[in-house]
Amino acid sequence: MVAFVFPGQGSQHVGMGTDIAAAFPEARETFDTASALLGCDFLDLCRNGPEAELTRTVNAQPAILTVSTAIFRVLRSKGLVPQMAAGLSLGEYSALVAAGSLVFEDAVRLVRARAVYMQEAVPEGEGAMAAIIGLSEGDVRDICGRSSDEGTVEPANFNCPGQIIISGRAAAVQKAVSLARKAGGSGIPLKVSAPFHCSLMQPAATRLKADLDEVEIRSPSIAVFANVSAGMVTSPAEIREALLRQVHMPVLWERSVREMISRGARVFVEVGPGKTLANLIRKIDRTVAVFSVNARRGDGLEGGLISCGILTEERPSSPGRPGV
Repeated sequence: MVAFVFPGQGSQHVGMGTDIAAAFPEARETFDTASALLGCDFLDLCRNGPEAELTRTVNAQPAILTVSTAIFRVLRSKGLVPQMAAGLSLGEYSALVAAGSLVFEDAVRLVRARAVYMQEAVPEGEGAMAAIIGLSEGDVRDICGRSSDEGTVEPANFNCPGQIIISGRAAAVQKAVSLARKAGGSGIPLKVSAPFHCSLMQPAATRLKADLDEVEIRSPSIAVFANVSAGMVTSPAEIREALLRQVHMPVLWERSVREMISRGARVFVEVGPGKTLANLIRKIDRTVAVFSVNARRGDGLEGGLISCGILTEERPSSPGRPGV
C-alpha cells in the first residue's frame, strides 16, 4: 500500500513549489485560490520571500498547505493516489484535503485562523521549542518534570527514535536543554515563534473550535491517521476532535508511521516542501520505501518518482530539520 505524508511548519523555504506551479496548471490554480482567499500572493511569497516573511507562522502554515496540495493535485493527475495519508501537525490538514474530508478553500481559511490563534496564545519571545536528541521518552519526560519549576515544558512531538521535541516557557525549555546535555543527549533550540503542541496552546484550541464547527467535514475516502492518537479517524466528529486536540497535545508521529506500516503501508511518499518526514520515516523503519516529491526536477516529479510511470527510490542527501 502507498501512504502519502504531508510536512508541517519548519519545512518552508524560499522557492518551494514555484517550479511545480510554473509547469502544471492545477498547481498554479491552487496558488491562485489561496492567494485570493487570504489576500496574499503566495506564489510571489514562495518565489521571492523574504525568508523572514515566509517563516512567519501566519504565512508559513497556509503556504505549506498550498504547496503540499498543489503537488498532491499534480500527482493525482498523473494517476498516483494513496491508500493512506497522515500529516505532521499542520500537515494533517493537507492529508484531510487529499482524503476529501476538507475542501481546500476551507482548509486554507482554517489554517490561517489556526496560525493566528497559536501565535497569539503566548506572547512572542515567552515560549520556545527544542529538539532533544539521543534520549529515551522516559528520560525526556523526567527532564521536563525537573525543569517545570521554570514554567510549563512538555514533550510536543515524538518524531522518531531518539528525537523528541519539547515545548513550553522559554526559561523552562532552556533548563531542559541544559539537563538533556548533562544526561548525554543533545538539545537543539528550534526557530519557532510559539510553543506549539503543549498545554499553553489551549486558548488557541478554544478559539479554533468555533471555526471548525462552521466547516463541513466529510468522512475520508482513504485511511487517515491522526496526530494525537496515531489511529485512524473515520467520522467528521472524530476529525474535528482530533484537529482541536492536536493544537495543544503531542504529535505522535513515530507511532502513526508504525501504525500505518502495521496496516500494510510499504511505500511512503512525502508530498510537500522539504525532506524531513522522509528522513524520520527511515529512522523509524528502514524496510519501507520512501520518496520525497517537492520539485519538478532533480528529486521530484521528473527526477525519479514519475519516470515513465516507474517508481524509483529517492534518498535525501541531507538530514533535514526537526519537524514540528
